[in-house]
Amino acid sequence: MTTPTIRPDPVVPRSSFMRFLDAVERIGNRLPDPAVLFLILLIAVWVLSWLLSGVQWSAIDPRSQAPLQVNNLLAGAAQTTFYANLVKTFVGFHPLGVVLVAMLGIGVAEHAGFIRAGLRALLAVTARRLLTPMLVAIGILSHTAVDAGYVLVVPLGAVIFHAAGRHPLAGIAAAFAGVSGGFSATFVPASLDPLLQGLSQAAAHIIDPAVVLNPLNNFFFTSASALLVIGLGWWITDRIVEPRLQALAVDGDLAQAPSFDPLTAAEKRGLRAAVIAMILGALLLALTAAPETSPWRSPAGLLSAGDAPLMQSIVAFIFLLFLLPGVVYGFAAGTLRNSHDVIAGMTHAMQGMGYYIVMAFFAAQFIYAFGASNLGALIAIEGAAGLQALAVPAGATVIGIVLLTGFVNLFVGSASAKWALLAPIFVPMLMQLGISPDLTQAAYRIGDSSTNIITPLMPYFPLVVVFCQRYVKSSGIGTVVAMMLPYSLIFLAAWSAFLLAYWGLGLPLGLGATYGYTP
Repeated sequence: MTTPTIRPDPVVPRSSFMRFLDAVERIGNRLPDPAVLFLILLIAVWVLSWLLSGVQWSAIDPRSQAPLQVNNLLAGAAQTTFYANLVKTFVGFHPLGVVLVAMLGIGVAEHAGFIRAGLRALLAVTARRLLTPMLVAIGILSHTAVDAGYVLVVPLGAVIFHAAGRHPLAGIAAAFAGVSGGFSATFVPASLDPLLQGLSQAAAHIIDPAVVLNPLNNFFFTSASALLVIGLGWWITDRIVEPRLQALAVDGDLAQAPSFDPLTAAEKRGLRAAVIAMILGALLLALTAAPETSPWRSPAGLLSAGDAPLMQSIVAFIFLLFLLPGVVYGFAAGTLRNSHDVIAGMTHAMQGMGYYIVMAFFAAQFIYAFGASNLGALIAIEGAAGLQALAVPAGATVIGIVLLTGFVNLFVGSASAKWALLAPIFVPMLMQLGISPDLTQAAYRIGDSSTNIITPLMPYFPLVVVFCQRYVKSSGIGTVVAMMLPYSLIFLAAWSAFLLAYWGLGLPLGLGATYGYTP
């Protein structure tokens, strides 16, 4: 099948907002690749450290209580140290290991077909009146399978809605809102959680090396956020988006649309076996963790403490959460024949992580240099002093982080690349204002998610346009942006208000998380 040409929607007039989006696309396309961007920033840090190394600063270094001094990284000793530690800096980059380990398990579950079959099973048993919230929820759950939401849930949303007599583009909109607009809302721990935590912790070490964050430091908030996104997505789809779409006639070649096949007997058998395996695994963990003398507990006898082996094994649990049911499903359903197939799933997942590894190499070097130069500490201390002088309320500062992240997201789509850029500035600066890294990271996740669905620079945005063109031939970038804009704006406003309310009630953000930090 020939891929439809992606073209501007001839129906939508070029309003000022559309011209703004055109400018966003042009500017974003001129940005270098994220890996190259980190290399440029590394060189910029070297040059700035040389220029500012002779300046006497009045700021006090919170680590030594002495006047802050910018270290010249172009000095001979600094350069030799940098190259001597090049491999160590890369291998010790915290997000690298945790993401790769989690993806090994997820890769097996995806290769075996467990994740796809589970998503189809949930959609198949949903009542017509609950199609919208279930589709948004499935989109949220699909985050664990990386790309599965875009290539499976979004097109199937159109199929399901069309079969139910509803507009297929509304199904695409609801699924896209859950998959991408609710990217940081989740019921199930995923590789993104330890990835962001690792970057936040590295950024916090710029001014306080003693800070230790839990990989699930935002899990309670993101789980509650999932309920919010499902409710908002349901209301926006049924009350705003779908009524507007009724004016668009479905004139595409439906013979080329993807099908929604029912589960086969083998797939049902595999799902039953996988669910049983997951239940048995959860029971085994609960039984071994319950005794007061359990080795899963910290020396103080706590399960939720940062030094508890249970908390330190979160990434391993994510790995096993997908590996074990994936293997059981595969052998029960016949999609895995032997151990070679299991390893093939892991290998395929690692092949897809090649670009991330390259980006992580340059990000690790930049973060190391940023910290070693003391530029991060300088920006944090001086920036915090400026905010304190302005007497900006803490809540307004946090919302400012949300909005700034949402704006940057229009140009830099990768969640990990963007946080690697922003965390070394946001985290230590807000720590100086008494705001914890956990709260700063939660604010970042809201901004990172809400504007995903309106920027043409999001890698899967063109694919969503193609899905729309299968049903409405005149669909273009303008069609998708206009369709998704209500979700983006309402998500941004409501989710930000939800964070403030959540904070005001003192509800826990996640395991071992706090709202405040004492400099």
